[in-house]
Amino acid sequence: MVTGTSTQPVVAADPRRWIALAILLTAAFMDTVDVTVVNIAIPSLQRDLGASAADIQWIVGGYALTFAAGLITGGRLGDLYGRKRILMIGLAAFTATSLLCGIAPNPDVLLIGRLAQGAAAALMVPQVLSIVNVIFPDEERSKVFGIYGGVLGLGTVAGPIIGALLLEWDLFGLGWRPIFLINLPLGVAGLILGNAVIGESRAEHARRLDLAGVGLLTAALFMIMLPLTQGRELGWPAWSIACLVGAVPVLALFVAHQYRLDRTGGQPLVPPHLFGLRSFSGGLGVQLMFGLASGVFFLAWALYLQVALGWSPLKAGLAGLPMSLALMAGAGVSSQVLVPRFGRAVLQVGAVLAAVGALGYHLLVVHYAADLATWQAIVAIVPMGLGLGLIIAPLADLILADVPKTDSGAASGVLNTTTQLGQALGIGLCSVVFFGRLDHGTGLPAAFAHSLWYVAAAFVLAFALLFTVRNRPAPAPTAGTVAS
Repeated sequence: MVTGTSTQPVVAADPRRWIALAILLTAAFMDTVDVTVVNIAIPSLQRDLGASAADIQWIVGGYALTFAAGLITGGRLGDLYGRKRILMIGLAAFTATSLLCGIAPNPDVLLIGRLAQGAAAALMVPQVLSIVNVIFPDEERSKVFGIYGGVLGLGTVAGPIIGALLLEWDLFGLGWRPIFLINLPLGVAGLILGNAVIGESRAEHARRLDLAGVGLLTAALFMIMLPLTQGRELGWPAWSIACLVGAVPVLALFVAHQYRLDRTGGQPLVPPHLFGLRSFSGGLGVQLMFGLASGVFFLAWALYLQVALGWSPLKAGLAGLPMSLALMAGAGVSSQVLVPRFGRAVLQVGAVLAAVGALGYHLLVVHYAADLATWQAIVAIVPMGLGLGLIIAPLADLILADVPKTDSGAASGVLNTTTQLGQALGIGLCSVVFFGRLDHGTGLPAAFAHSLWYVAAAFVLAFALLFTVRNRPAPAPTAGTVAS
């Protein structure tokens, strides 16, 4: 590779980039775990803090609410003011708010901490993919995105396991508090090492933040996320329906504002030309389906294991371990071995495997109901884990392959927001297809079996949407060319 006059290859050749990757992946893992780790600690929170059902709903859903609402803005802030700078600010804030959550004396303080923690994550998380997209040359990106996808999938299923283990160990007699305090040493180490090894980058010709766009997008996302995270528990009051309906014109106004800025030479929060990239737009649809399937499955599955099968939180948490191992195996061979040779067909095979796994689990639950054996409950999710690994490891690389590096932050924010929105939609759908059937007298095993139809359907839709994604990642530069 010839460096020429460009500075980018110099940064890409920096051997510290792999240390930087470890720090970035730690930040992404911390966020992914914190999305789900609280669920397993709900009984302890209610007992120790006297938290009401409404308190718990806000503590669990508040993080996702502020996280999703701020992701795109966080990505654009990195483009404008420096991705390393915003990453470090977000990581410092995430560490501080984790401490606040860990020492919270009552539900109100814990809720404030969770809301602030989600906002901090919205600053931190978009910078991960943005920095990776900038500091690694094209010939290494498939490997890096494969590692990223594996870590992301591992964090999704590891959250309940980590939470269950910390509750079981009851470190220093602190009960549930270590599920937040464990972020402190990781955050401090990330700040020290990150400042030392991560280089700064930002978008060229950066001007200013689109404040009107921030306001419109934040309002629209709140109007979508708030009823989806709180609506079912509150009985779907009129305001929740009004929020969902009202979000449509607010989003339309946001889109019109972005196109107007783009036409008049402004700097929109989300550059409209990104959605003209077929692989980017189609990949977002796949990401939405992945989030939706996860939102339906993991909530219903956890209740099925603990309530219907009578498993302890620790046993239920450890049940996800085979899925994690299968996911890691799929991720390990997908990006580096299979996708370069067979292209997006590998991801489509993963979608089929995940759908078949969901349908297989459906048949087992229908047949055995609450008498499902431990080995059956565990083995049944292995095909789903393998399929997810084949999908999520290379997906980010395919989605971002055609995105200009100057728009990395905005694209990363949109990508992460889509995942969160998909999970919120999944939770909202779960309230209908799972909890709704429980409310009408259906037994828990039958309700869980019914919800698996929708999980499988989401993966089938992902299979179809994958035809819009580019077949392979960007080719590595040939000798004598400059990596961009």
